[in-house]
Amino acid sequence: MLTIKQKTMKRSIFILAVSLFATATLRAQDDVYPAKPYKGKLFITGGTIHIGNGQVIEDGSIEVDNGKIVRIGAGLTPTGDTKVVDAKGKQIYPGLILSVTDLGLKEIAGGVRGSNDVQEISDIDPSIRSIVAYNTDSRIINTLKANGILLAGVTPEGGTISGSSTVVQLDAWNWEDAAYKMDNAIHINLPTFITRPRRFGGGGGRPGAQPPGDPKKEALEKIEELKTFFREAKAWLAEPAHKENNLKFEAVKGLFSKQQKLFVHGDQVKQMLVAIDFAKEFGFDVTIVGGSESWLIADLLKQNNISVILQQTNSLPTTEDDDYDQPFKTPATLQKAGVLFAINDEHGETRYRNLMFNAGVAAAHGLTKEQALQAITLNSARILGVDDRTGSLEAGKDANIVVSTGDILDMRTSLIEHAFIQGREVSLDNKQTQLYHRYMSKYGL
Repeated sequence: MLTIKQKTMKRSIFILAVSLFATATLRAQDDVYPAKPYKGKLFITGGTIHIGNGQVIEDGSIEVDNGKIVRIGAGLTPTGDTKVVDAKGKQIYPGLILSVTDLGLKEIAGGVRGSNDVQEISDIDPSIRSIVAYNTDSRIINTLKANGILLAGVTPEGGTISGSSTVVQLDAWNWEDAAYKMDNAIHINLPTFITRPRRFGGGGGRPGAQPPGDPKKEALEKIEELKTFFREAKAWLAEPAHKENNLKFEAVKGLFSKQQKLFVHGDQVKQMLVAIDFAKEFGFDVTIVGGSESWLIADLLKQNNISVILQQTNSLPTTEDDDYDQPFKTPATLQKAGVLFAINDEHGETRYRNLMFNAGVAAAHGLTKEQALQAITLNSARILGVDDRTGSLEAGKDANIVVSTGDILDMRTSLIEHAFIQGREVSLDNKQTQLYHRYMSKYGL
């Protein structure tokens, strides 16, 4: 039997081992650097160009000058001193956009608390800014770039009002370099109106058991609390002068001036109806995040100009009565109704690398290939408020460009050869590719 001293020493060694593991895991990938600015001309030629707005140019070319697209089309020739990238036989796309994510805020999901900086303990605090906690040295970032994902909406979690998200580009030294559009949206998490019985007895309850409490009553009370907050904020912001500053009210100023959007997290129809109510009462520009049941009220969402970010299309149906493939068909239903929507990837194990394949599944269930691409490029940019700079390959926009050997939506053929962020060719190296080459070398393969 161990003595108290031995137990204490054993526990100390364990804590030290965990700390060293966390430090090693969180350390920056020291041999992968952000690309240096490219000030000259760049000419990508010979590929099939997918504009991102539904148009396709065969055997097309893109001319970039100082990070901006200046010409795009077929039959173009480079002019002056130009760096030429031969994309003959390849597919050229806009950089993909991960609309809502904890990227750079959570490194090791489900463990090592020191690697997670994604939420605060407060319940209503819109003054929380995700960008100041964003870790540009996250090893996950490099795996996303290697899959064509070049921008992301970094989002706080937790509480009823989580705070503000910021759009970042994924090749930066620090968060100041990364910021693409600061504080573009305020995020709120609506309470559930329905607590469905546990199917498998998870959380300590028996299968089929209903959790205690009245979820509808509790939800209505929380929503009234939210409305009271926004009503008070509106009144406070209307005053010409204040004796004392109120950081929480100041943080939502952009919602009333429409410089920010309100991202409402919820999947249930009743939650989405509350979001519509917020848009009507306060005049907010509202986006639903989640929206697994949005197909049920697609026409109503269109009538009220509510956009949707579908968090995870590769998932089980929401209820037992839904079609088994309903999550795959929902994008096509929203497309048919004219709802502005984006497809996202929030999977905590694959760590968001399947974004383009989520869109590919939607393309096999009612969307065209170009509509599916638009759901992870231009639509995402529109919802995030950066479509004037990115999301499609058009003159005047940033040169956020991906060159793939095959169809980027198809995991069998998608292989990224080049990626450019604002005209800079970024490294596609990452921990996974390094391990691949390491063991290929070890076994002489």
